[in-house]
Amino acid sequence: MAADGSDVPARGRDARDAIASGRTTLGIELGSTRIKACLVDAADPSTVLAVGSHEWENEYSDRMWTYSLDAVWSGLQAAYADLVADAERRQGVRPETYSAIGVSAMMHGYLPFGADDELLVPFRTWRNTTTGPAAAELTELFDLNIPLRWSIAHLHQAVVDSEPHVGQVTFLTTLAGYVHWRLTGRKAIGVGDASGMFPIDPATADYDARLVERYDGLVAARMPDFRLADLLPEVLVAGRSAGELSSDGAALLDPTGSLRPGIPFCPPEGDAGTGMVATSAIAPRTGNVSAGTSIFAMVVLERPLANIHHEIDIVTTPAGDPVAMVHCNNGASELAAWTGLFSRFAAITGAPLEADAVYDALFREALDGDADAGGLLAYNYLAGEPITGLDEGRPLVVRTPDSRLTLGSFMRAQLYGVFGTLALGMRVLADEGVALDRMFAHGGMFRTAGVAQRFLAGALDAPVSVSETASEGGAWGIAVLAAYLFGSADSDLDGFLQERVFGGFELETTEPHPDDVAGFGAYLERYRAGLAVERAAVESIAPKGTAL
Repeated sequence: MAADGSDVPARGRDARDAIASGRTTLGIELGSTRIKACLVDAADPSTVLAVGSHEWENEYSDRMWTYSLDAVWSGLQAAYADLVADAERRQGVRPETYSAIGVSAMMHGYLPFGADDELLVPFRTWRNTTTGPAAAELTELFDLNIPLRWSIAHLHQAVVDSEPHVGQVTFLTTLAGYVHWRLTGRKAIGVGDASGMFPIDPATADYDARLVERYDGLVAARMPDFRLADLLPEVLVAGRSAGELSSDGAALLDPTGSLRPGIPFCPPEGDAGTGMVATSAIAPRTGNVSAGTSIFAMVVLERPLANIHHEIDIVTTPAGDPVAMVHCNNGASELAAWTGLFSRFAAITGAPLEADAVYDALFREALDGDADAGGLLAYNYLAGEPITGLDEGRPLVVRTPDSRLTLGSFMRAQLYGVFGTLALGMRVLADEGVALDRMFAHGGMFRTAGVAQRFLAGALDAPVSVSETASEGGAWGIAVLAAYLFGSADSDLDGFLQERVFGGFELETTEPHPDDVAGFGAYLERYRAGLAVERAAVESIAPKGTAL
């Protein structure tokens, strides 16, 4: 290569120059099983320049799902180092600065800090379903559905249970809010992520002041000096500045010392909001499905829902617009476990396959399965599932003597099982008359073209679109939101996405096939009836190492 790079293709020189000069934005997302980093061109956020990742896993300790803060930081450092190495490998240059950075993470949960900035109890993630009494009391108090995983439900359950740490809490935040705080020193959060902590007033794009006051009144007898507003992070909409990378933050993210402080940050967001951005589904009558450890659908509303439904959360887009969310605690993890089993079988036969090849083969086999999965049922309930009223879960495969146990039907049942609880919630929205013009899907399970996308279209009886960024997900979405820091003066977020990001994208859209619609409908009826088996399993079978 010549010293001036003259033999490098123009596109490569542009990418190298953008990275060297810091004309890029960095997005980092802490997902349930993987921490991902994504680097994009700030002037053209549709262009991904480098990626990095680190796999991690939650722990089930004392009947609570958690991650340690040490794992948070070692994972972030590993994902960032992987991105830097990928940039050097692809583009021949190691990034040292960026135009902007954004952080995203799984929403909800409970991270309470004390006066000395110490975590008072281990992180309680969204996956925990121990807040039933608190959620029920708050739903009645607010006249609004408060899901078990919301931060306010976790806080109030701690109050109800008289946990000793409650009186010491000075700051309560989410995982994205925590990482952002440590990197910038600013206790701020994006409105979408905030809407999973406490209800948002759409008129102000801030916590609903009436409900904050109502909550203070509820706990006044127990804690006379308590003020909820003093504990919650500042709320910011997309496009607002949320601070800068501090020297301490730069050293935390990049212990090598190469990363320069002073880089602007966009508001930290939740994975639901970044998923909406990654699929350009933030305008009314659009929606998206995000599939990972959990699976959820987001539908941007034209009008408020007529009734309260325990299956539906009301959250917001990163711009603050109301969204109906159908959140299922259990997504593709059980599917991954079965795929791992078949992968091991291939290995011991002397024909080992890469993980992606195993997924591809099994998914394509599912296309040959019976439309109703041959009478098989698969419950992916590794954790409790509030939509179906279960505090704990037991993964199950159920069949009758006359069912057809073929590999194709088995795999179709597993894929249908990922969408089963989601479909129950989406039918509630349909009964409310919620209109939907287009539905987008993203997540790793949509990488195999024409399978999960087709089955989801059948489950929803609606067209489903997947873009070329389907597997990049929220890390790319938060990188785009970081780029929006420099485009918000010229356009609203939807306009920015349409004009600057998705204008040249090709979408692959699958229409629902009548056989799939009918087959999934039959499956879902059995699925609903079979929940009695799931409940019996929860009551009868204790997790390993515990007692019922």
